Amino acid sequence: MIENVKTQMRKGMLEYCLLMMINRHEMYAGDIMSCLKSVNLIAVEGTIYPLLMRMKNLGLLNYRWQESTEGPPRKYFCITPKGKDLLQELEQEWAVMRDAIESIRTQV
Repeated sequence: MIENVKTQMRKGMLEYCLLMMINRHEMYAGDIMSCLKSVNLIAVEGTIYPLLMRMKNLGLLNYRWQESTEGPPRKYFCITPKGKDLLQELEQEWAVMRDAIESIRTQV
């Protein structure tokens, strides 16, 4: 049961994390994966690619192709104005949730 809860918590935060990362600068999916793995947020590629495409289809992200010296061309993702608006809303919601959780933690 604990693994399922941990998985659901990660999935719930992943879209927010992707928007934060891509808001800083354009990112290639491989770099996104490396960053998420380095902070133990994700372990499998099969989660990221569908999420990136869903976010692109929702108008939150765009991408451009860039030639690579290390293999085939790469998709570099960037955030759209709609994505920036959602990121701002998620940042506000995160602050509310973080404060609520800390309040519960200190009251018990």
